[in-house]
Amino acid sequence: MESDEGVSNGDHQAQVIVVGAGPAGSAAALHLARAGVDVLLLEKGTFPRDKVCGDGLTPRGVQQLVRMGVDIDAPGWTRTKGMRWVCGGRQVHIDWPRSGSHPDFGLTRSRHDFDDILARHAVAAGARLCLETKATGPLTDRAGRIVGVSAVAGADRQPRNYRAPVVIAADGASARTALAMGLERDHGKPMATAARRYYRSEARTHDPYLELWADLRCSRTGRDLPGYGWIFPLGDGRVNVGLGALPHRGHGTVDLRATMDRWLARVPAQWGLREENADSPLRSAALPMGFNRRPQYGRGLLLVGDSGGMVSPWSGEGIVQAMEAGEVAAETVALALHRPDGPGREQALHQYASEVNRRWGRYYRLGNTVAELVFARYGYRPLLNRRVMGSPALVHTLARLLTHGSDAPTDDLIDTVVRGVVRMVPASGRRARDLETRRR
Repeated sequence: MESDEGVSNGDHQAQVIVVGAGPAGSAAALHLARAGVDVLLLEKGTFPRDKVCGDGLTPRGVQQLVRMGVDIDAPGWTRTKGMRWVCGGRQVHIDWPRSGSHPDFGLTRSRHDFDDILARHAVAAGARLCLETKATGPLTDRAGRIVGVSAVAGADRQPRNYRAPVVIAADGASARTALAMGLERDHGKPMATAARRYYRSEARTHDPYLELWADLRCSRTGRDLPGYGWIFPLGDGRVNVGLGALPHRGHGTVDLRATMDRWLARVPAQWGLREENADSPLRSAALPMGFNRRPQYGRGLLLVGDSGGMVSPWSGEGIVQAMEAGEVAAETVALALHRPDGPGREQALHQYASEVNRRWGRYYRLGNTVAELVFARYGYRPLLNRRVMGSPALVHTLARLLTHGSDAPTDDLIDTVVRGVVRMVPASGRRARDLETRRR
C-alpha cells in the first residue's frame, strides 16, 4: 500500500475510479457516467478476452442488459426458454416464469466478447476506459482512507497514479484492491471451483434449454459431485460444457478434469462431446460465494461482484449479481457525491452495504447454510429426488429459489412461497455488521 503524500505530478484525476472492466465494473462505470459522474475505468487487459464462465444468463441477467441499453437482438445472442434438469435417469423442463417482473427468456453468449460489449457501452455513456492499466495498490491519506490507486500502464508498464475520492473495486476473485486495504476473505464462507470447455456440437448448439446434471460422480472417490454439470448452447455451432464443485473439507478436492471425462463418456455419442470436437482447453477458476468478503463499503472503497464474494451460494451464478451490484454502487456513489466531503457523504456511501444486505442478505445466509449442509456434502441429488422431479409445483419452487427469480411482489403463488421462505431467515447480526462497517 502506498501513501499519497508528496505525490502529485502525472496524476490522473476523476470523481470515481473503477478497478476492473468485467460485468461489475462496466455496469458501475456505465451507470455512473449516465448520472453525469466523471469515472475512470481501469482494466489490466485488453478486449476481447476469454473468461471461465458458463456463458448463461437467467432472465434476471437479461433485465440488467436491457437496463444498460445492450442490443440483445444483435447477432451472437442466443435465447433460452428455461432449464432442463437431469438426475437419476429422469429429466424435467422448467420454463422461465412469465411473471412480468423479469423477461420470460434467458440468454447465452461467450464471455470472449461479452465483457467487451459492456465496456463499450460504458465508454459510450461517457466513462473513460484505460486498457492495459493494472492497479498495483491503493493510495491512502493519513487516516487510511483510499484516495486513488497506483498502477502500471501500457506495454512498457509505466507507473501512474489515479486519484478519486471514491474507488470501486471490481477486480474479480483475486480482490487485490480489497486485500491491500486489509479486507481478508472469510474462510467460513463457501469457495467453489468451476471448470469449462467448449465443444463443437451441431446436435446441441441450438438447444432452447440450459441443461444441468445433478447425478455426477467424482472420479477419485465415487461420491456424488458436490455441485453439478452443465451444457449450455451458444447457437454458433458450439456448446459450453462445465462443472462446478463446492468441496467439503472432509472429502478432499475434486479432480474436475477426470470427473468431466467420466461424465461425458455417459452422454450420447451423437452430441459430439468428445476430444476430437473440443474447441478450447479445459480452464478453471475460483468462485467466491456468499459475501465472503466484508464490509462491502469502508474508507472510500466499495466492493462489487467477485471482489466482494457475490457469487450465489445457491447456483454459482455471478454475472447477474455483479451487474446488479454495479448499478447499486453507482446509484449510491452518484447520490453521495452531491453531498460535501465529510460525515454526510460518508453516511450516504454506507448505504451501499445496507442496500446490498437488503437485496441479498437473507437469501445468501440461507444459501450459505444449504451449501454447507447439503451441496458440499451430497451435491444437488438430494434436492432432485423422485418426489421433487415428479412434482411440477416443487420443481418450479426449487428453480425460483436456486435462481433468485422471486424478489418482486406478484400474485404468483410460487413467488409468494419462495419469498416467504427467505423472509424466515433471521436478520441477526445486521446491527453488529453495520457498527463494524462504520468503525472501519
